[in-house]
Amino acid sequence: MDKQTEFVLRTLEERDLRFVRLWFTDVLGFLKSVAIAPAELEAAFAEGIGFDGSAIEGFARVHESDMLAKPDPATFQVLPWRAEAPGTARMFCDILQTDGTPSFADPRYVLKRTLAKASDLGFTFYTHPEIEFYLFDKHPATGERPSPIDHGGYFDHTIHGAGHDFRRHAITMLESMGISVEYSHHEGGPGQQEIDLRYADALSTADNIMTFRMVMKEVGLEQGVFASFMPKPFTEHPGSAMHTHLSLFEGDRNAFYEAGAEYQLSKVGRAFIAGLLKHSAEITAVTNQWVNSYKRLWGGGEAPSYICWGHNNRSALVRVPMYKPTKGQSTRVEVRSIDSACNPYLAYALLLAAGLKGIDEGYELPPGAEDDVWSLSASERRALGIDPLPQNLAEAIALMERSELAAETLGEHVFDFFLRNKRREWEEYRMQVTPFELDRYLPVL
Repeated sequence: MDKQTEFVLRTLEERDLRFVRLWFTDVLGFLKSVAIAPAELEAAFAEGIGFDGSAIEGFARVHESDMLAKPDPATFQVLPWRAEAPGTARMFCDILQTDGTPSFADPRYVLKRTLAKASDLGFTFYTHPEIEFYLFDKHPATGERPSPIDHGGYFDHTIHGAGHDFRRHAITMLESMGISVEYSHHEGGPGQQEIDLRYADALSTADNIMTFRMVMKEVGLEQGVFASFMPKPFTEHPGSAMHTHLSLFEGDRNAFYEAGAEYQLSKVGRAFIAGLLKHSAEITAVTNQWVNSYKRLWGGGEAPSYICWGHNNRSALVRVPMYKPTKGQSTRVEVRSIDSACNPYLAYALLLAAGLKGIDEGYELPPGAEDDVWSLSASERRALGIDPLPQNLAEAIALMERSELAAETLGEHVFDFFLRNKRREWEEYRMQVTPFELDRYLPVL
């Protein structure tokens, strides 16, 4: 028994924790949970616990349904919203086949497999997400327009506002679970919030994002408000993104940093960005996986609609933040397309795979876009070689279907299920008669 496992078992006893929740996600990124008694945990560490994989979206067909959830002791944390005695803890799980081999349907394994490829090349992949979401007065009923908790704007300090209290309480919870927060503030939309997590390795970040969403929902319940990560809940207000800063390290050295180079960006960093750009359209169905995601990407509000990069250019898909002379180790790139509602395991796996492809094949980075890309005409963008991202989920699906990178990174099982599910979502959406159509056409046709 390793030291981490011993620590978990000892903590359960010392803190009188009576319930342990084992967490994992389905292919679409929805959190799943099963509670076990502490007495069963030692066996779960050794063998995993069995469950019916056919009941989980994208995991298994009925005739191959038996699967195992094996807790990762390194992810052990006490749940602060279950602080009353007896307490409850949680751990993330790896999903296994009954013979103990990793399940190809497990999104966490998809990311771990891609991180292993980076490690074989000598790289460690670090990520820093800026997570946006909306707070509403209540959970809106079907067909009801959501009502934001305030009418604040970007960086507004709302005195004794519900959002201010919400962020303070939520950050306290996150910190108590070992999830470090760097910044928090009111975002551009009414009731919209942003909380930025500190840099961590990509697997820890993905686990933290799943925990983050749960914490926001729990704090909302406590405070009588509703937290939503829907990409674009309002036509007239900005959508919710998860701009993510990425970097590769070789040991303690930032592989993206080169003193004296343009923007202090190394050849590795430039090739990584080139990979992100070249493969961005074909992985958009994963980084922006919902029908509603494309209302955000093409609805204004600083969302990146076009495939380009720039230095400190917030209209670009990939941004190289301003260089700080005393902080060469902080050289990084920011990807601005990702939704805060994506499956972070799959999204980060594909971003890493795209960047590594650029490094492996020596992609050349095209010239950066320093203009406001949104203000350019279509002909100007064509002249500059700036292509659009997919304009809807159907376009994104069609591009992903032809993507060797996505198929290889996700694996056949996840790739096929994800596409089947997204095609079904698009078909259901396409058949809907919307309020827009009723309002515009019913009175006059």
